[in-house]
Amino acid sequence: MLYSQKEERGRRFTLALRAGIPVLILIFLVFYTTIYEGDTLTISIQDGLLLTAITFVTIYFIYFLMNLSVQESMLDQTTQGYTKKAFVKKLQEYHPKSIACINIENLTSLSENYSTDQIDNLLYTITRQLNLIFKQNGLDTVLIGRHRGSEFLIALNENHHNTQAILETMIKQNSSVNNIEVEYTFAVITNTSDDYEKVILQLRDIIVGQSTGDKDQKHTHNIKDAKEHSEIEKDVIHSIQKKNLLLSFRPLLNTHTDIVDTYEIAVKLKSDSKQDILPRVFLPIVNRLGLGREYDLTLVKHVIDLLPLLDDTISFTFNLSPFSLRDSDFQKKLFDYLEEKQLKPSRLVIQLYERKTHHDLSGYLKTLKKFRSHGMRICIDNFGSSNASMEYMKHFKFDMVQFDRDYVTDLENETTYAMLHSLIKMSKDLQVQTVAKWVDNEGQKKKLRALGINYIQGFGVGKPLMEEALINRYN
Repeated sequence: MLYSQKEERGRRFTLALRAGIPVLILIFLVFYTTIYEGDTLTISIQDGLLLTAITFVTIYFIYFLMNLSVQESMLDQTTQGYTKKAFVKKLQEYHPKSIACINIENLTSLSENYSTDQIDNLLYTITRQLNLIFKQNGLDTVLIGRHRGSEFLIALNENHHNTQAILETMIKQNSSVNNIEVEYTFAVITNTSDDYEKVILQLRDIIVGQSTGDKDQKHTHNIKDAKEHSEIEKDVIHSIQKKNLLLSFRPLLNTHTDIVDTYEIAVKLKSDSKQDILPRVFLPIVNRLGLGREYDLTLVKHVIDLLPLLDDTISFTFNLSPFSLRDSDFQKKLFDYLEEKQLKPSRLVIQLYERKTHHDLSGYLKTLKKFRSHGMRICIDNFGSSNASMEYMKHFKFDMVQFDRDYVTDLENETTYAMLHSLIKMSKDLQVQTVAKWVDNEGQKKKLRALGINYIQGFGVGKPLMEEALINRYN
């Protein structure tokens, strides 16, 4: 039995006692003062009706309170762990030294392919397995709760040095649950503060960073100190406010002219107190704090200011959040700044990377056409990695597509080669420029040229340049 179930059972029993005992005392007092007279016990019809009525009211009252307690249960009805509200409240008295979050990465996909009962059973089984593995490691009072649909929260009141190993073992043993393949990520924060709501948000930042990071880093599980994460958050806010962006520029070689005429921009945040902050760390924090539009506007203005310092044949491709693009205030500020600087807008190539098709596709495509009407070009990144990219392609003519890295790193595979060949041909027919990234050697370059790729990028072309070096190259 889960610790949460034991506590819920005890809570209901206590509630029943608290409700029942006063009423039983009331019955006794009524009986003693009204019915019992002297040594002989005589119960009239009137007295019997009174006792029956009191008994009925007592039972109904206890039942009502029990039913109310079920409705206000501490337990998540699917997993039988704590609800998020009850979990946070419980933390106030539990004072955990570490809190973990384990996330089912593919729950959305599973929900689309399995019945509700199967998914509910899956979530319940995972909760039981988490409880079991901690018990096997001598931890009997671990709190397990459910934060959102795919996220489980775990609190330990001791800094167990094997927390990461325990969770990794659990994931390994439960990669398949009830014949359903499950993908997990997790994070742990130690030495937690008393602001447990904030700690949970910090955990989610780390989880999101794993999901959106590079593929090589996707399943790198994080154990962070709560104080350290809070300091990173302060650094992120300070860097955004001070516009401390650190840009690097990855050259894209035009295969038809053998000239680098485009650079892909990668962004880090400068930190005054620590090493530079990577996107997979700062972007979840920026988005959670509602600073996404401010960050994107700072970036695009920085890029626009840089363009006059380079040859007017040079273009930049960089990522902007779809949420910023759809924001009317962001649009106005960007378009006004472009007009003020009197630059050729086609030198700006906005990258999009979405794993799922936007729910308001027609509205989103109107937004993209608005940017196109102002002269900017639109590129879809990681093309061919999801159905979403193909769905967008059906309804919108992109200026450029960048292929998923797997197509380039696995060129020796006949199937991969054939698929890439097909995608390049389709892009050519639609007059869309193509980009292959992660090109590291001559063999890849020859094959990609033979396939008719328009641009190649990677260490086989050139190392990224920092901003000063880029400016010096063209001055």
